[in-house]
Amino acid sequence: MPLLQVENLVKTYPGVRAVDGISFEVAEGSCFGLLGPNGAGKTTTLEILEGITSADAGRVLYRGAPRDDSYRAVVGIQFQHTALQDFQTVREALQLFASFYPRHRPMAELVTLCNLGELLDRDTAGLSGGQRQRLLLAIALVNDPDLVFLDEPTTGLDPQSRRNFWHLVEGVKKEGKTVLMTTHYMEEASVLCDEIAVIDQGRIIERGKPQRLLTQHFPRALVRVPLATLPDPGQLPPGFEVRGDDAVAATDDIDQALAQLRQLAVALDELSISTPTLDDLFLKLTGHGLRES
Repeated sequence: MPLLQVENLVKTYPGVRAVDGISFEVAEGSCFGLLGPNGAGKTTTLEILEGITSADAGRVLYRGAPRDDSYRAVVGIQFQHTALQDFQTVREALQLFASFYPRHRPMAELVTLCNLGELLDRDTAGLSGGQRQRLLLAIALVNDPDLVFLDEPTTGLDPQSRRNFWHLVEGVKKEGKTVLMTTHYMEEASVLCDEIAVIDQGRIIERGKPQRLLTQHFPRALVRVPLATLPDPGQLPPGFEVRGDDAVAATDDIDQALAQLRQLAVALDELSISTPTLDDLFLKLTGHGLRES
């Protein structure tokens, strides 16, 4: 039985249908990602699952049953934006949030898991972006939840801090926790998620394991050359299509794609060959990139 079942969720605000019939299941012990650009409906869906927002239609089942008052005690939430008490240390913040729950995890375990040892006596106002996210993850885990919600947890972090945070989430997964996260970073979803749902305009347009989706929708390689390198930008080599400023061929036969470029006397100095990413998948499915608003 799935830990979480989502059936035909609908949420409408004046002038917009933010969530439009979304359904999926989350297996216990897995990391499930809602992937899409800003405004796709990810955060609204997450708020419904967290119990913060009510759906206009549809239902959410936890362990096969409708959620009741005990649900809040077994979930942990890391919001996009969380206000912390002024003039409070990291230690005091953890103690405060632990006091809200009948069940809580020993502070020593949280400190170790989220790498907070050197920060316990620091004022929360003086934390860097990465340090703050580590604290907010610890707060989300303070009640030792079975299900952890992470809403855009690395937005605004530099690449190194983002990767450090991924390592922390991988540690949470190894403990057997179930994680449901939103993100618009394709690499983040590839690294952390066992399964993803691609959302656009409030609807799930594709769902599955990241690598299976890429294999299903793409050959093994993408060959790219800038349009400016084509002798005649209006004449694309066979198998190539325009994507932004590039001519791109999705192909299993790289040699053939290169031969077609040489046949048209295309300069290959700026040629690149890559494997498809989730960003390529989203572009194929929706016509726009993951990071667009």
